[in-house]
Amino acid sequence: MGYYMLKVGISASVIVMVSEVAKRSSFFGALIASLPLTSLLALIWMHVEKAKVEKISDLSRSIFWLVLPSLAFFLLFPVLLNRGMQFWTSLSLAAGVTILVYSVLVWVLRFFSIPIL
Repeated sequence: MGYYMLKVGISASVIVMVSEVAKRSSFFGALIASLPLTSLLALIWMHVEKAKVEKISDLSRSIFWLVLPSLAFFLLFPVLLNRGMQFWTSLSLAAGVTILVYSVLVWVLRFFSIPIL
């Protein structure tokens, strides 16, 4: 239980750090958020927990492919906000479009027999 709480504490600290730094500097907040900290922590936790190398490798490869559609959110969300759309509406639309882009990517990868699942 202690190890689990350590994992939760470290992972949550990363999120809190990003939001606190972003209050002072959007650039440095974005820099920290853009680092693959969540992915790095997940890979480290898997290694520490003695996961098979294949599982760690599969996770890393899947993260690569799934980062691509997430970029749609970060392109669309600020555009909607800057056009005067409300925060929650912008967030919902950008998230919805991102889900659609994820679905298209999964279909394309399956079409070309590229494993991610």
